[in-house]
Amino acid sequence: MANAWKIARKSNTQLPLVIVVALAVVLVLLGKAQSNLFDQARVGVSDRLAPLLEVARAPVRGFDRWLGSIGDIFSVYEENLRLKEENARLRQWHNVAIVMQNRVDRYQSLLHAVPDPKLNAVLARVIGRSSRPFVRTLILDAGTRNHASPGEAVVDQRGMIGRIYLSGNRTSWVILLTDPNSRIPVTVAASKGGGSAVQAIMSGDNSSMPALDLVSRTAKLHPGDQVVSSGDGGLLPYGLPIGTVVAGDGGAWRVALLADAASSQDVEILNYSVPPEKLPPEAELPADAAGLRPLVPPPEQTQLPPSPQTGSVPGKSPAQQSPAQQSATMPPAAKPPAAQTPQVPAHADAASPQLAGAPPASPAPKLALRQPPPAPPDGGTE
Repeated sequence: MANAWKIARKSNTQLPLVIVVALAVVLVLLGKAQSNLFDQARVGVSDRLAPLLEVARAPVRGFDRWLGSIGDIFSVYEENLRLKEENARLRQWHNVAIVMQNRVDRYQSLLHAVPDPKLNAVLARVIGRSSRPFVRTLILDAGTRNHASPGEAVVDQRGMIGRIYLSGNRTSWVILLTDPNSRIPVTVAASKGGGSAVQAIMSGDNSSMPALDLVSRTAKLHPGDQVVSSGDGGLLPYGLPIGTVVAGDGGAWRVALLADAASSQDVEILNYSVPPEKLPPEAELPADAAGLRPLVPPPEQTQLPPSPQTGSVPGKSPAQQSPAQQSATMPPAAKPPAAQTPQVPAHADAASPQLAGAPPASPAPKLALRQPPPAPPDGGTE
């Protein structure tokens, strides 16, 4: 009886293990068959839990704000003076920026330059942070109903943070620039010597400073060069501030990001998309607008075989035939008339006046015939 109870207990403990293994195999097969199945489930759960996340984060946010303000109590006066000086400098730079922007606008109008596309931004708040499916992910309270789409850039007041990779109805998930799965094209603007811009790929490696992979091996960088988005591929707009170039270990170059995703609370989602260019209608083509219709190729003419009357010498074209062969192969009606000489009547007198316009005929010269010498007498010699 005791042995039977032990066997039943052992079988009961092995049964949940078999079920767990079977469920794990089913989940792995579903993940391989439909890779976006878990992403859709994650978005659905986050959409339903978005109100709860906002309510749960409100006291945590207030406590963090209160805890951070304790240390500022003793430095309020110095901080106030510093902010006033910074505000005065920013006002000066603001006026300079307005003047330069007006000048750039005038230059663009004079040069008929293509204007930069206008960006529409959606303000969102960070309602959560997760370590799945990537190393560090932000959860925003804006989704497709707020016109937030995958691939759009997420920025704060300092610079770019990352891109949206998954968007639900009420929430969006952001992949950060520091994530190993993040790679974006950037432009490095030279800060010294007035050098040209350098194209590169910025890739995250789970560190605070992403790495730079230069497109050109002969390009030279300097610490302090500004890194902005290049806009290649039409995924991101051009000129988004990202960071500055710093020297890394082993001669590699890295980017010190301007934005800090760990402390970001309010962010903007940039609605940027370049629609594919459509061909203009036929009436708006340059040739049609100028009144020039496209040339229609003439119909091909079939060469008829030669008739029996107009035969040709086999193996030779008419241009390669001699005049005699062309005359022989030409039909009688096509032969040119022979040159005819005017016939003078037989009873016409030689001294009669010549025809009008004809020169007078000169008399024929008389030929003197040489007579043979006489033979010597008696058959002698001369």
